Amino acid sequence: MTESPLTLTELRLLATAAGAAPSVHNSQPWRLRPTTNLHGMLVYSDPERAVPVADPDGRAMLISVGAALFNLRTAAHHLGRQATVRLSPDPPQPDLAAIIDLSEPLPDGGGNIPDLYAAIAHRHSSRQPFANRDVPEAVIGELIEAADDEGTTLEVLEEDGARRVLALTTEAEQRIAEDVARQAETRSWLRPEEPATDGIPLEALGPLDLDARVPMRGFTGHPPRPAVSAERFEALPQVAVIKTHGDHPNDWLRTGQAMERVWLLATTHGVRANILHQAVEWQETRWRLRDPAEGPGHVQLVMRLGFGPPGHPTPRRPVEEILDLSGHQLDQRSA
Repeated sequence: MTESPLTLTELRLLATAAGAAPSVHNSQPWRLRPTTNLHGMLVYSDPERAVPVADPDGRAMLISVGAALFNLRTAAHHLGRQATVRLSPDPPQPDLAAIIDLSEPLPDGGGNIPDLYAAIAHRHSSRQPFANRDVPEAVIGELIEAADDEGTTLEVLEEDGARRVLALTTEAEQRIAEDVARQAETRSWLRPEEPATDGIPLEALGPLDLDARVPMRGFTGHPPRPAVSAERFEALPQVAVIKTHGDHPNDWLRTGQAMERVWLLATTHGVRANILHQAVEWQETRWRLRDPAEGPGHVQLVMRLGFGPPGHPTPRRPVEEILDLSGHQLDQRSA
């Protein structure tokens, strides 16, 4: 049985969920447009909201768009609709990242993703110190399975691997500190005064590690201006990487979906996370993130996992900015 066309209320719910996704520097580089028949959504990347110095090939942008796409799928599940996705459906339109068809109801059993809708509002990047205890093995197993279901591999690193990745992240952060253009780009996304609809407020930055073991990004410069507090972080962070076999736009979109699925599932277990992005911004350090003993593969991102305080919410663009309803006749009373 085919579902009825999406109402304005449903379209706004879908767009709100997509707009809550994580993105590099909270740049929110996505645009949405309903399909002509109102049975689905077109998902576009928005190059005008890119971070071209740190992300010249648009990889991080498409990972962000993939996270928004997973939130769309999760919201569709909440509405009782089956989400069928085609990635990069029209090569002449490179900004068209995906078409998501929502014309069919959820099958018995709820489809191929869990109900994670409630976690969307509670998922935030936590740049705070975490407790000195590991995420339970049972939860780690669920997170690994979630990434696998999205066509990627989540690897939670043992001590040697974690220290190696943290050292590469520290090296990359030091290189960023010496790069005037990257520093300027990063600072352009700071939002020291509210209200704002994108970027990172100072409250969301969190402290630096007093013992310099966890290489948190220096958003406010080196030395930081305004000053940022320093606290003791966990002795050995629990670090995970998401990897793909290929390194093409569709792999980046799959990575974003996997990242958000893992992050939302972690949120339901009270596990916090933040992305340590520095090492993947440099070709050399990104290549060295891979474990040569494991053969070919591409590390797409690094996640820090643990138990600690929730992150500070970051501002979001209004639905009207990301959802293009031009050309559609919708009953405004259903909003």
